[in-house]
Amino acid sequence: MPGASRPVPALVGCALVALSLPGAARPAEDAIPCPPSGDAVVVQTASRRLWLCAAGVPAARYAVALGRGGTGKRLRGDARTPLGTYPLGAPRPSTRYGTFIPIAYPTPAQAARGFTGSAVGIHGPPRGFEGQDALVTSSDWTLGCIATGSDEVVGAIAQFVRARRPSVVIR
Repeated sequence: MPGASRPVPALVGCALVALSLPGAARPAEDAIPCPPSGDAVVVQTASRRLWLCAAGVPAARYAVALGRGGTGKRLRGDARTPLGTYPLGAPRPSTRYGTFIPIAYPTPAQAARGFTGSAVGIHGPPRGFEGQDALVTSSDWTLGCIATGSDEVVGAIAQFVRARRPSVVIR
């Protein structure tokens, strides 16, 4: 896709269509992290990018903010974003963030090893910061969640999650 001049594809129902969303970027700068097949939401923590991967192909890439404590969540309240592969719950309305997509952290295996925490997810900007995409994603500020810069972006991610039921891979 490097050098591609076409719009970023996004999902509408189960069909891919060209769509231009604020915050969407073409996958030219980063190595494409999609698994070779299947659907996934992939978060590259080093570059602060979230990818939507449909059948092993990148559909969109967005800037995100992570937990202010860094990555590698182990304990409730550590403000870290977890690393690993997790099921995603059904997107739901949030009075604080517009839309919230739950991440099933910790996994049963992590819980058995003493990992704690809850209410980790992918969400939109805090209310009052809508329309300030760059400000919301310019630094890590969440308590362990993955925050998008706009309601449009989290809406596109929620639509992808509803249509495809992917897991999230956070690395």
